[in-house]
Order: sequence, then C-alpha cells, then structure tokens
Amino acid sequence: MDLTAVFVVAIIFGFIYGIVYLGVRKKERQMLLERGADASIFVGKKQTSNTLRFGLLFIGVAIGIFLGNIFAEIPSINMGEEAAFFSMIFLFGGIALVISYFMERKENEKPEQINKEKEM
Repeated sequence: MDLTAVFVVAIIFGFIYGIVYLGVRKKERQMLLERGADASIFVGKKQTSNTLRFGLLFIGVAIGIFLGNIFAEIPSINMGEEAAFFSMIFLFGGIALVISYFMERKENEKPEQINKEKEM
C-alpha cells in the first residue's frame, strides 16, 4: 500500500480545514468586537501547555509502531502488516490522549480546591 497518497490527501484536507477554521474565527471575533463585547472573552481559561499532550501522543505512537512491527512479524498471529501498524498506532495514540486528558483535568481541579479552602 502506497502511503504517499494517504498523506497527500490528509495534508490537503488539513490545510483546507485550517483555512476555513481561521476565517470563521476571524469573522466571529470581528462581529463580537463590532457589537461592543469585551476583548477579555477571547482569553478564556488558562491555556495548558500542549507539551504533555504531544509528548504522550508521540510515546503512544512509538509504542504502537513497535507492537505493530512485532505483530506483523509473528506468523501465528496472521495479521497483515498494514493492519498491525495502523491498529496499534491508533490504539496507543488514543490511549495516550485519554491519559493526557485525565492528567490535565486533574491539574485544572487543583486551583479550584485551593481557592475554596482560602474562602473558608
């Protein structure tokens, strides 16, 4: 299977999605500012760093590639090479993103608990 075509299509769709997303976001912000909305609504909550999320994702992808290679080489499993690689990459990449979600949620709950204790 030639993966070049898959990557080209994914890049094209990602590029189109990004352009449309940024255009809609710009129009939305302009409309809110024209109506006199405060600019502080664009800041929102404290943004967490994506370093943890990307780090765990890349670790999950690496584990997926490793296990995909093992499953592709073991003849008793009888799993095709493409199926082994793609299934393991997506499985462990998804698990890594779920773990990062729970870690970030736990981290975001800590300041709320500290503020409640100060009020008492």
